[in-house]
Amino acid sequence: MGNKLFGTDGVRGVANQYPMTIKFAMNLAQACAVLVCKDKKKVAIAKDTRISGDMLEAALTAGFTAQGVDVLKLGILPTPALTTVTDSLGVDMAVMITASHNPFHDNGIKLIDAKGNKFSDKVTAEVEDLIMKGEFSGNPDTIGRVLQNDEALDCYLALVKSICNGAEQPLKGLKMVVDCANGAFSKIMPQLFMSLGAGVISLAHEPNGYNINKDCGSQHVEKMLETVRGAHAHIGIACDGDGDRIIVCDENGSKIPSEQLIAFLARYMKENGMLKGRPVVSTILSNTGLDSFVAGLGVDYYATKVGERYIIEKMQETGGAVGGEESGHIVLGDYSKTGDALVVGLFLCLGLVKSGKRMSALFPVFAFDPFVFENIRFSNNEAVREVVADEQVKTVVEKAKKAIEGQGRVVFRPSGTEPLVRIWVGGKNEAQVQALSAEIINTVLSVKKQ
Repeated sequence: MGNKLFGTDGVRGVANQYPMTIKFAMNLAQACAVLVCKDKKKVAIAKDTRISGDMLEAALTAGFTAQGVDVLKLGILPTPALTTVTDSLGVDMAVMITASHNPFHDNGIKLIDAKGNKFSDKVTAEVEDLIMKGEFSGNPDTIGRVLQNDEALDCYLALVKSICNGAEQPLKGLKMVVDCANGAFSKIMPQLFMSLGAGVISLAHEPNGYNINKDCGSQHVEKMLETVRGAHAHIGIACDGDGDRIIVCDENGSKIPSEQLIAFLARYMKENGMLKGRPVVSTILSNTGLDSFVAGLGVDYYATKVGERYIIEKMQETGGAVGGEESGHIVLGDYSKTGDALVVGLFLCLGLVKSGKRMSALFPVFAFDPFVFENIRFSNNEAVREVVADEQVKTVVEKAKKAIEGQGRVVFRPSGTEPLVRIWVGGKNEAQVQALSAEIINTVLSVKKQ
C-alpha cells in the first residue's frame, strides 16, 4: 500500500492541479464511501475561506452521493470546530477542505473519522490504493442526499464557553489584538472574545477567497505585533487559515515560544485542579527545559516525532492533558482533538486576567536549556537522501546521541516538505551542545560538497 499522496495531515496541493482536481476529489470521496461509510451512510464536509473550497466541496459531494452517501454540509468552519462536533453529528466520517497556513492558491483535504480523529496511515493508504484503481460503480436506486447543517458551530461554541464555568464577562478589562488570517475564525474569534467582555481589535477578519493567510495570521505576525504595541493591548493572538495553530505575543509585542505556552497551560491546569496527574506531550524538537519543568509539576512528559498527529496519538494513548509543538499547534485534550487557537487563546486570556499581572511578567515560565537548530538546504530530495544514508554522517549522529544521552537530545531528520536536513541538539551543558552540533553540521557540509 502506498500513501504517496497523503502526508501526516491529509493530501494537499495547488487547486485545479493534480491532486487537487475535481476528478481526484470526487474519486477520493468515492473511495471513502466504499471503504468507510458503511454504517450510517452519512458524511460531514466543512471548509475554510479560500476560493477553491466551493469547487472541491462540490466534487466531494458528487463523489459521496454517487455512492449512496448523504452529505451534511457545514459550510465555513475551523478545523478544531469540525473535529470537536463530528462525534455528535451521527456520521461515518468528516472531511475538512483546507490548506491550513498555505496561501489561497493551495488547498487540501483532511480525512476525519467518526470520533473526530484524523485517519490513520493504514486507512489513508487503503483509500489511496482504491483511488488509483479507479473502479467505481453507481446505482440509480441508492443516490445520497445533500443536507445543510447550521448548528455545528453553535455546538462548538457552547463547548468553548463552558471553559468559563458560567461567568458572563470573565475577560472584562482585557484589551487584545486578534489576527484571524482572513480564515475560518474571522467572524467567530473576535465575537467570542467580545461576548466575554474583552476589548478586541480585529485584524485580517474580512475573507474574500483570495486573502487567506496573505501577509497575516500565524505565518506573518508583524502587523499583530505592531498593533499590540501601538494600541497598548495586553495580549496578541494570531491563528492560521483553518484555526488549528496559534501564535501569541505579550504587551510589548514579543512573541512567546510554544513550549512556554504549553508550560503555562500545564501549570494553570494544575493550579485549577484540571491537570489531575495527566501527562504533557510535545515533540523531540521541544526545548529540553520543558522536560524538567513538567517533571517539577509531578507528571509524566512524552516527546514524540515531529507532527501534530503524533502528539494527538500519544495524548490519546496516555490520557494526556496538554500537548503541542513549536509550530503553534497546541492541544487541550479535554476540549479538542486537534490544535485549537480559540480554546488555547481563551485559556491564556483567563489565566492572564486571573493573575492580575502583565503578560511579560508571566513569561518565560521556565528557562530554556541551550540548543542549536540548523537547517541545511540541498538542491533536491535525492541529495538529501544521499546525505542521510551516508555512513560517516550516521556515525557522527549516533556518537552525539550517545554522548548526550540522559542530558539532552539530538535530532537529525530530513524535512517532509522541503529538500532540507534539520539538525537539532539540546541539553544542559552549552559547551557540549555547541561541540556536538558543530561536529554534525560540519560532517554534513563536508559530505554535501563531495
